[in-house]
Amino acid sequence: MAVDFNLKDFLDKKVDEYNQPNFIPNDPISIPHQFSSKNDIEITGFLASIMAWGQRKTIINKCNELIARMDGAPYDYIMNHTDQDLKSLLGFKHRTFNDTDILYFVAFFRYHYSHFASLEDAFLVGQETVKEVDLEQALNAFKTYFFSLPDYPHRTRKHISSPAQKSTVKRINMFLRWMVRKDNKGVDFGIWNRLSPKDLICPCDVHVERVARKFGLITLEKVNWKTAQELTGNLRLLDPNDPVKYDFALFGLGVEREL
Repeated sequence: MAVDFNLKDFLDKKVDEYNQPNFIPNDPISIPHQFSSKNDIEITGFLASIMAWGQRKTIINKCNELIARMDGAPYDYIMNHTDQDLKSLLGFKHRTFNDTDILYFVAFFRYHYSHFASLEDAFLVGQETVKEVDLEQALNAFKTYFFSLPDYPHRTRKHISSPAQKSTVKRINMFLRWMVRKDNKGVDFGIWNRLSPKDLICPCDVHVERVARKFGLITLEKVNWKTAQELTGNLRLLDPNDPVKYDFALFGLGVEREL
């Protein structure tokens, strides 16, 4: 694709318009923004991204319900809960995500944080010492690691996507954007330093896909991992160091139907 600098100028302006604090309240990213500690931000950000399907208002409400069931302190709850405490999670449900799933998530987080200080380590399995992370490999390895605890519920696997399934891995890519991107706008957190913004893959949901096709940023017919790679490759022509910043523009345009 030849770089269209008129398109770049337009999308850059839209990034500036949407990548503002007023974006936060109506988006699932508002959930981790309730916290100041790194571990709470990671945990609630991950949960909010995994539960991010359906209406945004419902997603936010269900995430707040889940946090309340964890006594408003997710990291402390996860690391210090008793079997009796876990009863507070019974009956939780958001679409197909239910108490069986969240109980396993809690078990995984407890295991992980018993061995590592940050959730970022979970996305560096097998690539701990490399300078440039292969994100496709990282996402596949993350799913394997996430389900490495014995007797994990098979039903829970559907909630963690990977490129090996030919998924766009939209929810986890969105979470990685939140954790990795660094700017002074106050929306994304930028609290991880070993993964680089230039290596991220743009989240590809229905809004982003529709707008990206209109701009010729997506040409592949099927929507899968290769589609997300194609989109991100074209966005790298506009900004090689921070391609996924354009998620703000494409998503914002799609939601508000400005096209």
